[in-house]
Amino acid sequence: MKINYPAVLVAGILHWILGAVWYGIFSNKFVELMAWTPQQLTEMESKSNTKELALAFLSSLVLVYVLAHVVQYTKASNLVGGLQTAFWLWLGFIATTQLATVIFEGRKPGLYLLNIGYQLIACLVAGALLAIWKPRTAPAAASQPA
Repeated sequence: MKINYPAVLVAGILHWILGAVWYGIFSNKFVELMAWTPQQLTEMESKSNTKELALAFLSSLVLVYVLAHVVQYTKASNLVGGLQTAFWLWLGFIATTQLATVIFEGRKPGLYLLNIGYQLIACLVAGALLAIWKPRTAPAAASQPA
């Protein structure tokens, strides 16, 4: 099974960037759902979050790398195939496992929906990219006369 590493890297970066965009758009709702006080927000904003951002990027890369394997395994080679593969993995492994945070940890259903919504969009983008990005093949060697 040959993994297209440039596609994995780009899809991982896109997955990570989409997280920043998603939580930027929904930042007020996220803060509300987390029930953070203004004092907590000020304290968080004063600290460096480099470590958290690096871990989030690493997490995106791992997720996309695994997704690339499944895209290869399912032989998804077009947009629809990539979207379907990403959707089923999202439904089976992200939406279901994150539901436990609502059921057993008492997290708010809105926070669950916000978090899995990001993962759905980001996984669909990554799955589509991984399925349609064809790796470059080396040009065939010119026939040499014997």
